[in-house]
Amino acid sequence: MLAELLALAGSPLTLLYAAGLTLSGVGIVGELCVGKLTRRQLYGVKDTVANLAMYAGYFALNVMWAHGIFACYAWASHHAIAHVVIGGWHVGQHGLAWEWLLLVVLEDLCFYWFHRASHRVRILWASHVTHHSSNHFNLSVAFRQSWIPFLGVVFWMPLALIGFDPLMIMSVQVVSLFYQELLHTQLAPRLGPIEWIFNTPRHHAIHHGSNPVYLDKNYGGVLIIWDRLFGTFAREREPIRFGLTHDLGSHNPIVIAGHEWYAMVADLWRRPLAGKVAAVFGPPRAPL
Repeated sequence: MLAELLALAGSPLTLLYAAGLTLSGVGIVGELCVGKLTRRQLYGVKDTVANLAMYAGYFALNVMWAHGIFACYAWASHHAIAHVVIGGWHVGQHGLAWEWLLLVVLEDLCFYWFHRASHRVRILWASHVTHHSSNHFNLSVAFRQSWIPFLGVVFWMPLALIGFDPLMIMSVQVVSLFYQELLHTQLAPRLGPIEWIFNTPRHHAIHHGSNPVYLDKNYGGVLIIWDRLFGTFAREREPIRFGLTHDLGSHNPIVIAGHEWYAMVADLWRRPLAGKVAAVFGPPRAPL
């Protein structure tokens, strides 16, 4: 296990992650400065500290969980049912451009369905609700991540089953992650025709809205075309209220990470046998 973790640490993933974190840090400092200059209250001290604390836990867990993710993808790759690509980390070899382009599109489709399920299946929502619990919308909110990130890997395993190399998949996931980090800002202007294809800060702000008209909308990661295709796209119609439909009222990382898990277990305890499955696999109590 240690050898494989060290191999991952020496892979291009490390460079991608380091570059993404650096860009995110610069973005946060820049957003803070713009907020001060324009006298906009974009950040709250307690909220930002909570975001960074959540990310510290998320990062520590994922350093260990990266081994598990890689093992799952490697198993699926070994049992691939098709080989639509050459496979392997083959920078500069023939076929590179179309393979990576195809992977970017398919990875984003996997993310769309994972994200949509994370809002409609309670056990997944118990993990994802963490990210929606801030009443702010700024670049630091992207760092408010789950401490239980273990349930989503199955949504990306089909990529390995059709021949994509595990390292390629994880690399595109990292790039997508940091693209989505940059979506968490209120400072971006409208981007015209780009907004027809790509997810933008304007689209993603709607996803973080707790207004009834915005619930369960704009799930896309890099691309917004999936929402347009599958009927979950929404435009801004009214001022956005950020956060949950019921305010969490706490900046305690333990509460942020665990409140919905506690509520789910409590429901399991109270409900009769017939209702226990719905308590775990049904929709969240308040759809968001």
